[in-house]
Amino acid sequence: MVEGNVQKVVLAYSGGLDTSVIVPWLKNNYDNCDVICFTADVGQQEELDGLEEKAIASGAAKLVVRDLQEEFLNDYVFPTMQAGAVYERDYLLGTSIVRPLMAQKMVEIAENEGADAIAHGCTGKGNDQVRFELTVMALNPKLKVIAPWREWDIRSREDAIEYARKYNIPLAQTEKDIYSRDRNIMHLSHEGGLLEDPWNEPEPSMFQLSVSPEDAPDEPEYIEIGFEKGNPVSLNGERLSAVNLFTSLNKTAGAHGIGRVDMVENRLVGMKSRGVYETPAGTVIFRAHQALESICLDKYTMHYKDSVAVKYAELVYNGMWFMQLREALDAFVKVTQQTVSGTVRLKLYKGNIIIAGRKSPYSLYREDYASFGEEDVYNQQDAHGFIQLFGLPLKVESLLAMDGGGESRYRKPDYSKFKRD
Repeated sequence: MVEGNVQKVVLAYSGGLDTSVIVPWLKNNYDNCDVICFTADVGQQEELDGLEEKAIASGAAKLVVRDLQEEFLNDYVFPTMQAGAVYERDYLLGTSIVRPLMAQKMVEIAENEGADAIAHGCTGKGNDQVRFELTVMALNPKLKVIAPWREWDIRSREDAIEYARKYNIPLAQTEKDIYSRDRNIMHLSHEGGLLEDPWNEPEPSMFQLSVSPEDAPDEPEYIEIGFEKGNPVSLNGERLSAVNLFTSLNKTAGAHGIGRVDMVENRLVGMKSRGVYETPAGTVIFRAHQALESICLDKYTMHYKDSVAVKYAELVYNGMWFMQLREALDAFVKVTQQTVSGTVRLKLYKGNIIIAGRKSPYSLYREDYASFGEEDVYNQQDAHGFIQLFGLPLKVESLLAMDGGGESRYRKPDYSKFKRD
C-alpha cells in the first residue's frame, strides 16, 4: 500500500471488470477516498454511453471523458512515424505511444481536482505500468501512484467477479475473452490465449481490423497519400483531418489484409512476450513516408536518421516520452521533415504495400543525372579521381604491408603449400 493518507484518486477507467472492481477496492483500502474515473477516447470504439452511470454505481464520485484522438495522432503518432521508430524491427508502437498521453491527462486532472494520487489497472508483469508511472514522475512526482495489481489479493478473473458481486458492481458480462486486447485508432493488439505458445498460428477469428490476405480482393487498389512537412494530410486528393484520414485508411487497408504483425518482443520488465498487432492505416502511412523521404532527404541525413530511429523507438517503448533525450531527437527529426512534402502512390494487394510512385517539389532525384542514357550533366571520367581518393586508405595500408616484405592481408592464401595427412 502507498504510504501516507490519500483523500482523492484519479483512476484510469475503461469500465471493464478490472477497473470497475478497482473503484470500491480503492475506497475500502484508502480511507474511503474519493475516486474520480478518467476515460480517454483514443478511438478504441468502445461504447461510452452508460459509462458514467456505471462508474458512479461502482462508487466513483464522477467520470471525466476526454476525446484525445486528434491530439494522439498529431502530437504522438506522427512524430514517432516521422522519426521512423520501429521497435525490434516490426512493432509500430501503437500501445506504447498512447500511454504517456493518457497519463499526462491524468496528472492534469489530478492537479485541477486537487487529487493527491492516481491509480491504474496495469499488471505487475507488463510494460504499461512503467509507461504510466514514468510519466507521473516526469510531470508531477509529488502525486502518489497506486497500482492495485501489485497490492491486492485478487489473482484471477473469478476473484474479481466475486469481489464485484460482493459490492454490487454492475457487470456487463462474465464470459472470459481468451485474448487480452488493447485498441486505439492506430492499432489493435492481441495477447494471451493461444498466442502464449509461439508455435501456434493465430486463429482467423481473432482478427478484427483486417481480413486474411487470402480473402482479400483479387484486384489491387491504388491510393495516394499527400504529405506536408512529414505529416499525412490528404487521401486520394482529399484533404482530411488526422482522425478522418486514419479512419478511412484503416478500412481500406484492412480490407486488403494489410498491417498484421506477429512477433515475440523483449518487454522492458525482462521477459519475452508474444503479441499480434493489427495496424492497417499506420503501416501504409509509415511505408509511404519512407518512400517520400527517399527522394527528399540527402544520403547522410537519411543514414544518420536511421540510427536515431532505433533509439527513439527504444525510448517510446520504455515509457520515456517525457525525457530530454526524446525531445532532443524530436528536434532533429523536425528539421529533417521540412522538405518531406509531396505525394506517394501505393498499390494495395493481398497484404502487400507496393510503392507505385512518389513525387515532391523538394525531390533531390534528378533524372538527367541518374539516366544511363547519353547526357551532358555528368562526366563519367570524374569517377576515376573520386575512386582514387575514396580508396586511398585501403591503398596505403596495403602498400605499407608490401613494402615491409609482407603481403596484403586480403591476398588469397595458397592452400597448395599446406601439408595433407
